[in-house]
Amino acid sequence: MDAQGRGRADNIDPADQWVLNPNTGEYELRLTPSAPQSPVPGPRRPASPGAGAGGTRETAGPEIPGQRRRRAEPEPPAGRRSRRQPVKKKSKAKKVLLWTGGTMAFVLVAASATAYLYIKHLNDNITSVSDDGASTGGFSKDKAINLLIIGTDKRTGSGNEGYGDAGSVGHADTTILLHISKDRSNATALSIPRDLIVNVPDCQTQQSDGSEKVIAGTENVRFNTSLGQDGRTASCTVRTVTELTGIQADNFMVADFNAVKTLTDAVDGVEVCLGKDIDDKQSHLKLSKGTHKISGETALAFVRTRHSVGFGGDLSRIQLQQQFLSALMRKLSSNSTLTSPTKLLKLAEVGTKALTVDSQLDSIGKLKDLGLELGKLNPKNLTFTTIPVLDNPAEKVKATVVLNETKAPAVFQAIKDDVSFTAVKKKQAQAGKDAAAARLEGSKSAASAVRVRILNGGAPPGSAQETLSWLQNQEGVLKSENAGNADAELSKTTLEYAPDQADQARELASLMGLSGSAMKPGKSVVNSQGLPAITLTLGKDFQGAGVSLTTPTTAPDVDSKTTADKVTCAK
Repeated sequence: MDAQGRGRADNIDPADQWVLNPNTGEYELRLTPSAPQSPVPGPRRPASPGAGAGGTRETAGPEIPGQRRRRAEPEPPAGRRSRRQPVKKKSKAKKVLLWTGGTMAFVLVAASATAYLYIKHLNDNITSVSDDGASTGGFSKDKAINLLIIGTDKRTGSGNEGYGDAGSVGHADTTILLHISKDRSNATALSIPRDLIVNVPDCQTQQSDGSEKVIAGTENVRFNTSLGQDGRTASCTVRTVTELTGIQADNFMVADFNAVKTLTDAVDGVEVCLGKDIDDKQSHLKLSKGTHKISGETALAFVRTRHSVGFGGDLSRIQLQQQFLSALMRKLSSNSTLTSPTKLLKLAEVGTKALTVDSQLDSIGKLKDLGLELGKLNPKNLTFTTIPVLDNPAEKVKATVVLNETKAPAVFQAIKDDVSFTAVKKKQAQAGKDAAAARLEGSKSAASAVRVRILNGGAPPGSAQETLSWLQNQEGVLKSENAGNADAELSKTTLEYAPDQADQARELASLMGLSGSAMKPGKSVVNSQGLPAITLTLGKDFQGAGVSLTTPTTAPDVDSKTTADKVTCAK
């Protein structure tokens, strides 16, 4: 075939072969891969008859037989580019990126709005009451935490008609002082019997109308009357616990019958164990011997039964309640709960509705922070025990109990000293403890050779003079003097001495009952006679002359205790 025939056969249309040259930014005609390319536009021809004022523009170069001319286009007005001028378009990738980014932004905004609304909803669920200045003002993340948990016998909500005293104003039916150690390695849950005879102090309370009222205290009454009786609020129970134990709560929570039912439903039940069959008509608990998964009404009946276990009293019921709380603790810390968003949201919903908290815990953020601290605990290091008590000797028919003055103070002191009731490996460096203990080892001088200046650095007023009199009159430390108040208050009593005074320091530490950590190697000072002396600074831990300041490293023995990781079958 000749060229004309090949052109027709290949059906090449030059108008369809204009392509953009990326190097020049112009369109070029590409006839065949080997054909020369001519730039656009070419020389302008005269306007044909009948053309518009702007004339027309045609393809440059001679006409090629067998090929159609490029269709003429109107000449664009001066200063304007041809319609063939390339238009920069967004790439497909950029379109996708922009669309995705916009969508994500919308989702994030929507999610943030939803989260805000849900958090606001949870905050609205929370019921808080004033702590009336009875607590420390709230827990701290860098300190030990004391949380008072109060369960009332107030019947609120439908389905509770058959439980408790129909006319109860909501007494402190179940009370636990939960102490979480400073390093979060252990905790102690101390149950306070409802029938323990105590003195309820005067209590300043904020009434529902916002007014302030001081409710007079009463002596030798049941502990449970610290709440509800005579209009007392939960802050009165906090004050009563402080007077009883010497431990001031940081925060408190109050729960009624409904809390037990809704919380156990939210975690899909907890497992408890009975050592015998129980059919208690009063609490409505009917379970056979063995392990059971309980929730709702059955869980409430379980924590309220007492006539069918132990001796049928409140102390026997406390053991059931401790078993129940241990089971709840295990369930809350289990993977089945922590890894389930549905359960966690349900817990947040139920928990904020079920509990009444003090005014320092009145937001979901504060409750979350407290929950995070509690979540650091290992159930095996959470010990449940009860205040040591004795039957009330004043009663012929035993109905109440009194404090065991022989055992209880040691339990209270162990909690105040942050001593664990379980064997816990502390995070402190052993080398540091060994070094402190070594300061007590070595020779000691005679008491008459000890020359010491005594400062009050946070102890009660008069403590320095009290210690001076005791050392001189009873211990033979005649070279001692009262140097007044220290420049700053100390939480712990300290004894500072120079290296050549170590034997004097060891003797005084022995007399005072100081631990090695209280001894501070440092420098000597000059007393009022211009002679070198050691310095004894009495801190806030000072409890009186002759009272040992050595903190026990082990908790005292208690009549009964269990840890949250164990299942104990009630009998």
